[in-house]
Amino acid sequence: MLENLKLFEGENLIRTAILMFHSDPEKWVTGAYIKIGYFGDSNSDLRYQDEIHGPLILQADKAIELIYTKYMKAFIDYEGLQRIETYMFPMEGFREILLNAINHKDYSTGIPIQISIYEDKIYVWNDGKWPENLPVDEIYKKHSSIPYNPKMADVFYKAGEIESWGRGFDKIMEVCEKEKAPYPEIDANSRGVMVLCKPCEQYNKLLKDRPGKELLPNVQLEKLSQEEKDRMSPILKYLDDNSIITNAICRDLIGKSVATTKRYLNRLCEVGILEQKSAGRSSYYKRK
Repeated sequence: MLENLKLFEGENLIRTAILMFHSDPEKWVTGAYIKIGYFGDSNSDLRYQDEIHGPLILQADKAIELIYTKYMKAFIDYEGLQRIETYMFPMEGFREILLNAINHKDYSTGIPIQISIYEDKIYVWNDGKWPENLPVDEIYKKHSSIPYNPKMADVFYKAGEIESWGRGFDKIMEVCEKEKAPYPEIDANSRGVMVLCKPCEQYNKLLKDRPGKELLPNVQLEKLSQEEKDRMSPILKYLDDNSIITNAICRDLIGKSVATTKRYLNRLCEVGILEQKSAGRSSYYKRK
């Protein structure tokens, strides 16, 4: 397969082969991963973060799955009896943006792709190079495909992941128009390429119409040490938006064992933030 993809130079594999298919490409190429962070009210308010490692051919799908399950909350609405989930930005369009970042990244810098997620916007930053003969303001017009890493783009194309005719932004436009979302805004300069994704129309409406948050009382939080707050930060953030939590949700939020998440939940019960409901496999915890 590697020979058919022309990923050899003489008898040696080229760097693209390692990046695309090796289980740990960072042994040879520093920064070949994706960093994801969720931010609160300011750029310094980092609530929790993750990193996506492994072969590049899998990183986009792994990142999308994590972002749309852990990082982005869907607002629930109904049309008659039909339940509708609305995410901030359409998943299919965001996947195209991420694949573009992976294919156009400058892998010699050692800096990962960075995704910053807020309640009402997403930034995707890539230390890559914008094509010199393609003005940024013409990206939503018909243009040729000018990949920064042509060998990598060829592998993604043959895997059915991307188009070879510069149609990625056509697909982004199509899904944005369908979901009534603004086209992503692009800032390309000597420091890299930043893409800003803003919410779709329905998400904005539901965000503005939702009831006010019931933040956790400071009197209860003060019973936790700073170390406990740091360790449980994703759980506490989740409880600002939700009144019920389970051990399974906690494991997804912090990536710890059943025993560890049980210990955290019991501690939150001790300080009066939660109370346990039911028992056994059907148990859950509710905010007091």
